[in-house]
Amino acid sequence: MRLFVAAWLSVEVADALAGLPRPEAPGLRWTRPDQWHVTLRFLGEADPGEVTAALDELAATPAVAELGPVTRLLGKRVVVAAVAGLDDLAASVVAATAGVGEPPEERAFTGHLTLARSKGPVPPGAVGTPVAGSFLVDEVCLVRSRTLPEGAAYETLARFRLG
Repeated sequence: MRLFVAAWLSVEVADALAGLPRPEAPGLRWTRPDQWHVTLRFLGEADPGEVTAALDELAATPAVAELGPVTRLLGKRVVVAAVAGLDDLAASVVAATAGVGEPPEERAFTGHLTLARSKGPVPPGAVGTPVAGSFLVDEVCLVRSRTLPEGAAYETLARFRLG
């Protein structure tokens, strides 16, 4: 199964973000609010049982995630809201799952929430929108990802309380 470890947004923050402008442009696809999450570790093809066993040993405390200050590009075709405050949590997740799934990425963790993906240039109105908000991350989730014609579908397989 294609898996990742994530922190889901609080309902309050997701509701606030759902009110952001979503300019239409050819090839620009906005993600659905029920899919919004912060990926702490992408595992790729992995055995859910092995990941669950690794995350059962996770030693991490709750963290406060801070959004903002504005929407921006990640690469050339992904519109994101930056998310700060989860670096230590992501490092703990990586350490706990180091022997499971794909090897952890070499680059530093860049906390973000994907808002849109584009097949071509992103229109200027899609970035630079002020975003703010914070939420407590007191659990991480093991999530299955499937690619469907209408976009990605995510299913939470297990939850792990922090602290």
